Amino acid sequence: MTTHAPTVAFQGIDCLHVSVQVQVANGLPAFTVVGLPDKAVGESRERVRVAFNALGLTLSPKRITVDFAPAGLARHRAGG
Repeated sequence: MTTHAPTVAFQGIDCLHVSVQVQVANGLPAFTVVGLPDKAVGESRERVRVAFNALGLTLSPKRITVDFAPAGLARHRAGG
């Protein structure tokens, strides 16, 4: 299952509308964050875990992939 969440990304003082993509699939349980520099990926993964815990939720024991930098954002920047 893939879903999209509307959000924004900042480029300087510009605010760009983007759609973050999340895929939940069968397979070995994993939580993967892609689309950001290495350090930011690790921090984002922990922020999501903390947010879920704060809400009293748990991550599904499935393979979860979150894409914070959809391809459309790169095209928008190039035209920018």
